[in-house]
Amino acid sequence: MKILVVEDEKRITSFIRKGLQYEGYAVDIAYNGDVGYQKAKDDSLDLIILDLMLPGMDGVELCRRIREEGMVTPVIMLTAKDSIDDKVKGLDAGADDYLVKPFAFKELLARVRSLLRSGDSAKTTVIKVGELELDPSSREVKREGENIDLSRKEYGLLEYMMRNSNQVLTRTMIAEHVWDYDFDSFTNTIDVYIRYLRRKVDDGYKKKYIRTIRGVGYKISDK
Repeated sequence: MKILVVEDEKRITSFIRKGLQYEGYAVDIAYNGDVGYQKAKDDSLDLIILDLMLPGMDGVELCRRIREEGMVTPVIMLTAKDSIDDKVKGLDAGADDYLVKPFAFKELLARVRSLLRSGDSAKTTVIKVGELELDPSSREVKREGENIDLSRKEYGLLEYMMRNSNQVLTRTMIAEHVWDYDFDSFTNTIDVYIRYLRRKVDDGYKKKYIRTIRGVGYKISDK
């Protein structure tokens, strides 16, 4: 899943980015409101973490604009201000949640997971491709009832593929959703992780779910 962080304090941005990457999320960054507004229009985003006070367009205006334009991406508003009026402004502008600085990353992560679950009911449903099952709430993966242990990045890649089963996914699409914004999709990292997944998901089974579409990318399918 892909998260945009719009925050001008680079120390906080680095702290959030490292934590989210460790949890397996792809993270894009904007250090001011104007750039954040342009990046927020990316329809591949799953969630936006947005600071209230930003250079250029502030967080309230940014949030209001994307809502007026019909974008429904969940938004968590960050601010150093703890007044009721500031919270109301953020929520009235269309933010889904509000977190006051300083905060523990554990709390931010809990709110991220909560919004990703509530923002789309499909995210809480067990995803199935043939005998392969992925449970987003527990992050458990099974094939024919047998647990499959995956690294965070392997899990993120498999979840993205299973949510888009039967669709051909290019390396660029995979890079944008599973890796960071500036990830070079022309490296062989994606191919390496596909091999890792194949060993864990397909090896030992007659039916292979992960397919290579030569010259294009990959897909997962039980057909």
